Amino acid sequence: MTEEHHGDVSPVDGVLAALADPTRRQLLDLLAELGEVTATTLAEHLPISRQAVVKHLAVLDAAGLVTGRRAGREVLYAVRPAALNATARWMAALASDWDRRLATIKRLAEAAERDALPPDGEPRQS
Repeated sequence: MTEEHHGDVSPVDGVLAALADPTRRQLLDLLAELGEVTATTLAEHLPISRQAVVKHLAVLDAAGLVTGRRAGREVLYAVRPAALNATARWMAALASDWDRRLATIKRLAEAAERDALPPDGEPRQS
């Protein structure tokens, strides 16, 4: 997927793997909408248990997408945008690279088409 260093998974790989699950994307959306909240609050908005929410939050935390902080007996979770921003920059660079490659292919195809036409510019009759 992305360049790996000594067998380590890159931060972008971790983010993409975490975002591959629709429930985790939904959790991120809820955190962005609700702000800093508990897993219990998040579970109230989803058709899954609090324990399942906590497991998904652990994956998001490992990917650097959320953070949890203790507030008494509870853990409050919030979005951490840095990892998502880094992934967006990687995706933008990838898109730019593909745009450049496709422009080169288009230019070559147009040149080949021009070279195939006779000097009068009319297509050849078979």
